Order: sequence, then structure tokens, then C-alpha cells
Amino acid sequence: MVTLAEVAQHAGVSASTVSYVLSGKRSISARTRERVEQSIQVLGYHPNAGARALASNRSNIIALMIPLRTDMYVPVMMEIAIAVTTSARAHGYDVLLLTGEEGPDAVRRVTGSGLADAMILMDVELDDERLPLLRGTAQPSVLIGLPADTGGLTCVDLDFGATGALCAEHLAMLGHRDIAVIGEAPAVYERHTGFAERTLDGLRTRSRELGLRVLHRPCEGGFDAMSLTLARVFDERPGTTGFVVQNEQAVEPLLALLRRQGRAVPEDVSVIAICPDQVAVQASVRLTSVAIPAQEMGRSAVEHVVAKLAGRGEDEVVLIAPELTVRASTGPAPAAPATSQERPV
Repeated sequence: MVTLAEVAQHAGVSASTVSYVLSGKRSISARTRERVEQSIQVLGYHPNAGARALASNRSNIIALMIPLRTDMYVPVMMEIAIAVTTSARAHGYDVLLLTGEEGPDAVRRVTGSGLADAMILMDVELDDERLPLLRGTAQPSVLIGLPADTGGLTCVDLDFGATGALCAEHLAMLGHRDIAVIGEAPAVYERHTGFAERTLDGLRTRSRELGLRVLHRPCEGGFDAMSLTLARVFDERPGTTGFVVQNEQAVEPLLALLRRQGRAVPEDVSVIAICPDQVAVQASVRLTSVAIPAQEMGRSAVEHVVAKLAGRGEDEVVLIAPELTVRASTGPAPAAPATSQERPV
């Protein structure tokens, strides 16, 4: 392993000069800096992380808080985490992954120990217990998610309210009037998780404006849970012809159960999913969907937190506009069965 002393010898300068070039703590002439940087490149020198942290009072680490709950769709969370990690590395930062359900304790642990220079938080609730601590510390942070009160915070998220509205508009345009929302697991709504609540609010508001009737049923996902949920939907609203699914684990069970009941998609029932494109295109029926822009969310969060670390970032809310891709799972609503007075004699 190349040492700092070897770099100094190669560049023909003192070890302290190399240290000052690395830390930026003293002004070094452009010619000397260039010589040192060239020696670093030629020798393949990598500063010791601990020494670098001591010299700069920084760890060059970003903490990513991503509680891996059993009621969440982990592949999406991990896709965001990978985007955060690769983007952070491109900016010269490593990522400390915190996966426990520690809430405020995790924030205290990071801010009180110097483990990381900044934080990115996921799985944001409308009244998230971590937010008062974030507002009370000088350490930069960014949320991937939207709480009820965004004051003094930087947030990046898909515009889930607009996402719900877009789904309602698409089904209304096709003539559907009774729609059911197959939602996340009940615990997600009990925690008032922001993305789920906002999707439902946006869909309900736009549905009222368009004259649609909406039935929302949370679902654990899986075949058995979906079977019970679907039976309940058709028992309460037999005329339901449109489904919006915001639960990736319920997508394939729903399609299978509709086939078992003899309901063709999209001739009898239309289905829209809010899910990653991979889930939509690999389903047994290619699904009309609003994609989750996981990579864009991760990259944007890193860019904002890096800007804050450089003293440039301002608190703001960044909402990514939803895009609906029409595929094979949605079509015109079926004609209503004729009443006895309407049937030809």
C-alpha cells in the first residue's frame, strides 16, 4: 500500500505539503498542487479514511435510514437504496445503511456520534417522529417521502397525490364508474405512511370530481388475503369494473383470481397498478401502470444532500410528476346489462 511519505518523495515535497493538498487547510501553489496530484495518480495513493476524517472533521459517509418492514415491498426499497449508494459513491461518499425500526433513536445515534456527515431517510410517515430531531440539528438531511408538514425540510418523492388522480382519470375516460383500490397492508395505513395516504387522497378527490364511486380495501398481499379482499369487494360493489392496485404483492394473485372467476382482463375488468415497470411488464397480463421512479428518487436525494454539505442547498420539496403507461390490462368499461324494460321482446 502506497504511503503519504512515498507520495511526498515522488513529488519532491514534504509530507506536510501532501497533507495540506489533501485537506485543503492551507494555500498551496498551483504548480506544487499539480505535482502532488500527479504523484497521487501515478502511485495510486488512497488516503486512509480515518486519517482523512480526522483532518477534515468529516466521515465522508451518508447514513441511509431504510426500515425493512415486513409489510413493505422490499425490492423497491432496495432499488432506491442502490441508487443512493451508487450516486453517493460518484460524489466521493460511502453509505451507512441503517435498516432497523429504531425511529428517533437512529437519528440520535447518527447525530450524536459523528457516524455520518448527513442523513437520507425513507419510509416517511405523515407525522414522523424523526422530524423534530432533524429540524433541531445542523446536520444536513433529505427525506425520500413527504410528511404532512414539510417546513424546514428537503423532500424528494413521486407525486403520489397526482398519481392517484391520474389513475382515476384513466378509468373514467374508459367509462368505468365503480372502482376498487387494492391497497397496501393495513399496518401501512395505521402508521399513516405518506405515499399510501397521499395516493388514496388524490384518487378519492379526483374520483369525486369525475363522478366515480371508490371502494378502498387494504390487503396483506398473497393469494389467500387477496381472495378474501376480492370477495369482499364484489359482495359490497358487484358492479366494480376497475381496479387500482398499490400493492405489488397483490398484483398476480388478483389477476389469477379474476381468471378463476371468469372475469376477463380488460374486457370485463380493467386493472391499473402503481408499481415498478418490471412488475408491470412481467405480470401474466401486461399491466397499465404508473411507475415508481426509484432510481430518480435516489439520485435526486443524494444530489440535494451533497449540495447541503457544500453549503449550497436550500430546503425544498421536489415532486416527480407521474407517468401512466397504457398496456393490455385496461379497456372500455363493459356495457351494463339491460334491465327487463330495456330488453327487446
